[in-house]
Amino acid sequence: MKQLRIRTLAGLFGAAGVLSWAGARLWNALGTLPSVPLAAPIVLAVIAVVLLATALSIRSRLRAQRERRPDAKGVDPMMAARALVFGQASALVAALVAGMYGGTGVFLLEQLDIPARRDQAIYAGFSVVAGVAVIAAAIFLERVCKLPDDDDTEGTAPVA
Repeated sequence: MKQLRIRTLAGLFGAAGVLSWAGARLWNALGTLPSVPLAAPIVLAVIAVVLLATALSIRSRLRAQRERRPDAKGVDPMMAARALVFGQASALVAALVAGMYGGTGVFLLEQLDIPARRDQAIYAGFSVVAGVAVIAAAIFLERVCKLPDDDDTEGTAPVA
């Protein structure tokens, strides 16, 4: 499985941000602007907490296995793989969503004198912060699930 690349996530964030900013300008020219829901940063924060809790749980189980504690619970490889896929998918979606709300938030910065737009800009800012937290938690989970002999040498045959 390939590792997440910060460049890819930053590219998704930037592209979504530019498209969202342009879309917000166009939509505002038509007279309305879609709102940033209050639930957006909350949901992203919950996903970040779930990813972090999963990473910490797997890390403590692996540490207990390495130290050969008698009460150590093993880590099921399929469970770790599922957690890793969930983390990577969450990071990609969070980069897109954070970019989208970031672009909308940048557009809303021009209109902070209107109380409703100011609230929307705050929600958009918190959504970007929560999206970055999801990405950070997913990268931490990926590092925890990485095998010690995983050198990104896919496709090479072992020397006999």
